[in-house]
Amino acid sequence: MKHLAAYLLLGLAGNDSPSAKDIKNVLSAVGIEADDERLKTLLTELKGKDVSELIAAGSEKLASVPSGGAGGAAAAGGAAAGGAAAEEKAEEKEEEKEESDEDMGFGLFD
Repeated sequence: MKHLAAYLLLGLAGNDSPSAKDIKNVLSAVGIEADDERLKTLLTELKGKDVSELIAAGSEKLASVPSGGAGGAAAAGGAAAGGAAAEEKAEEKEEEKEESDEDMGFGLFD
């Protein structure tokens, strides 16, 4: 990951085709020793490819990955059992929040 980050930094700086030496220089500037084997693999994989297109393709793949769907059912079951207690806690937090604004003499949105 550190090798890829250095590669991307060099790309942002205008170096469209960073060499192994360029990447090693970036990493050594922050006190990181480059792994020659991983660096060689990275440069082989990225050779002749547009990094912007790779990032866009990766973003599309991540968008199709389901996330956070299973947590809602368990939370709903817990809310049914203790819904009143949860509402009271929410109201108490809201009151505490309002009181903290008064302590300063002004509110955030005044």
